[in-house]
Amino acid sequence: MRVAVGQFSACMDKAANLERIGALVAQAGSLGARLLILPEGGMCDFGRPADDLRPLAEPVGGPFVDRLQRLASRYRVALVCGMFETIPGSGRIHNTAVVVDAKLGLIGAYRKRHLFDAFSDRESDRFQPGDADSPILDVGGFKLGVAICYELRFPTLFQELADRGAELVVLPSAWVAGPLKEEQWGVLARARAMDNTIYFAAAGQVGGRYAGRSLIVDPFGAALAGLGESEGVAVADLTHERLVEVRARLPLLDQRRRGPGSPKPPTYI
Repeated sequence: MRVAVGQFSACMDKAANLERIGALVAQAGSLGARLLILPEGGMCDFGRPADDLRPLAEPVGGPFVDRLQRLASRYRVALVCGMFETIPGSGRIHNTAVVVDAKLGLIGAYRKRHLFDAFSDRESDRFQPGDADSPILDVGGFKLGVAICYELRFPTLFQELADRGAELVVLPSAWVAGPLKEEQWGVLARARAMDNTIYFAAAGQVGGRYAGRSLIVDPFGAALAGLGESEGVAVADLTHERLVEVRARLPLLDQRRRGPGSPKPPTYI
């Protein structure tokens, strides 16, 4: 399967963001991609820390996801994109990633569980953490798991996804730039792929405070494709043959010592 990562600079105008997303989907489709990962906050930027994002948030069945479904169907590209989701009766919202299939429409949503309360930011002031595991979804013949941005720093989350059968983990992100942050991004991305012998694909925002550097990494830690600080799309081809080869040479999933009741990962034949 050919996978793409697309990065852009989101603003507070949802219509303008959808226009940019549409251009990236068209570009990914023209390059033969069957899956495109877009950034965290793709629907709307985070704005200033004091900004109230609740009026901009939507349910996953709202107009933003409806437009994503139409784009996915038109260009025959499955999409993963970050949005802000309403929580009825709550003073906070969810930081959510939706997965939209080109034929089936919305097939899954993951609400960020590990919030970015670090580096003087407090995501939890405006967002409520999710309380459910990431779904494992079938996209293009691959078992796909989802994490969001800051969760790259939590290796057990990726171990759990791999143990549940994930072959590709995608990460919509708005990775904030800063001293050593870009270097950490690349190291952590490759480590999460190597730790679990999985494919890993992350899409980041660019412009202003964000680092960009979207990338796709293979199960042995090799960077297959990536972007710098400019808006655009990068693509790479993923194969099950590569997964089988790497896992035969480096059987980490079989050798991992798990606690009682923990799931055993699927066996490759």
